[in-house]
Amino acid sequence: MKPTDPVLLEGAEETEAFGSRLAPLLGIGDVLALSGDLGAGKTTLARGILRALGFVGEVASPTFPIVIPYDGLSVPVRHVDLYRIEEASELDELGLDEAREEAALLIEWPERLGARLWVDSLLLNLERAGEGARALTARAPAAWGARWPPR
Repeated sequence: MKPTDPVLLEGAEETEAFGSRLAPLLGIGDVLALSGDLGAGKTTLARGILRALGFVGEVASPTFPIVIPYDGLSVPVRHVDLYRIEEASELDELGLDEAREEAALLIEWPERLGARLWVDSLLLNLERAGEGARALTARAPAAWGARWPPR
């Protein structure tokens, strides 16, 4: 997989809007791996996805609970933040393989999974690109086929 050309997202609204275009592409078992520094817009992108799938309410970063389930949406989602994970044994306790059987996974800080990140994951990286703007690049595996890029 080679990275796509960057998509420039001018602020939080465009980042959320991009997420809302991703939402219809998701199905149970899909993994979106959201990379980027602190404040890069990972949770903002996830917010756009969740709202487009039917969630109404505040979308918080799952930094402290680590996994927040969103059931009752058009596609159930587990929003995961691995920032605080320090050891592989902690990953086992999360039950992400099992969660993937019943939901789509939005995973912030997927680097913490190392070689355990599923090969069919859609890899999205957000980087700051000026005042409030973000540059999004993607690595879309063959499993995403015609679903990527979102229209």
